[in-house]
Amino acid sequence: MKISALIKRICRQMIRDRRTLALMMIAPLIILTLVHFLFTNDSTKKMTIGVTNMDPSFIQQLEKNDIQIKKSTSLNEKTLINKDLDGMIQMDQNHATLLLKNADPSSAKALQMKIQQLFTLEMKMKQANEVTNASLQSPDIDISYVYGNKNTSFFDVLSPILVGFFVFFFVFLISGIALLRERTTGTLERLVATPIKRCEIVLGYLFGYGIFAIIQTVIIVLYATKILDITLVGSIWNVLLINLLLALVALSLGTLLSAFANTEFQMMQFIPVIVIPQVFFAGILPVDGMANWLQAVAKIMPMYYGGDALRSIMYMGKDFSDIRTDLLILFGFALLFVVLNVFALKKYRKI
Repeated sequence: MKISALIKRICRQMIRDRRTLALMMIAPLIILTLVHFLFTNDSTKKMTIGVTNMDPSFIQQLEKNDIQIKKSTSLNEKTLINKDLDGMIQMDQNHATLLLKNADPSSAKALQMKIQQLFTLEMKMKQANEVTNASLQSPDIDISYVYGNKNTSFFDVLSPILVGFFVFFFVFLISGIALLRERTTGTLERLVATPIKRCEIVLGYLFGYGIFAIIQTVIIVLYATKILDITLVGSIWNVLLINLLLALVALSLGTLLSAFANTEFQMMQFIPVIVIPQVFFAGILPVDGMANWLQAVAKIMPMYYGGDALRSIMYMGKDFSDIRTDLLILFGFALLFVVLNVFALKKYRKI
């Protein structure tokens, strides 16, 4: 009887907590649906390469294999980057030079293997047609990379994104729960009863928790780059700046959402809805190959811009001017959440 009474009490409590029920029943379906569309999407981005002095028959073979062709007068890194090519190939007698962008090592490796296979196929076709010259051989291929090298793995691209995500996740979680505790203990209510302005309360909390967010961010970045030896081609100061902006966004977002939670458990409920989707759109999966509506969703995610900036600095070695847009958008997110925080405090004081 005691057990059945306890069961009934728990059931009544869960039924009254509609948000928890919705999370249990609906949130997994939302995440599963998102994953389904991400991994079953047919709009895969086609590879595009620049060709110089290539046999027309070989170009036809490339096109038959869904590789887009852009003719170029010379092979160089600047042209490859400016034209957003995945690679460039140049032929000089029986010697080929292949330059791969290598922004995505797995895609670059697949493109390299495809080109090598097509060269072999092309030589076999020529041997079959030219009986008098059966000694034709596949050309030597000299392969170079704009980013990374032949030993670069997908983790080298993934690790900068993970650094930013861990900063975002833990700052979001800690700041949200900390401010929630301020409310549940009555500290916030007593504070808003004073003549202090709402914007001053928000800024006070942001700067207060921000000090510890900065310390946490610096520790994570230095540990990742100095101890774990994660790839860092660009400036560590730019890496710190990006992660500090991500921490500011997470801090302002965490404090904002804490206004809509009554318990720490309810604060945790925002993680599968708000935080987990950030991972999918941060660059771990190629956003350019997603459906148009998924690309639109990606662009309202702060980690989309944080991941792009971190990958550009840590893996590609770009400078501040190349990530300026990403930083401005991250700052815009933070500013928006700060303003919304001020309005959220109206529920505690109507002045």
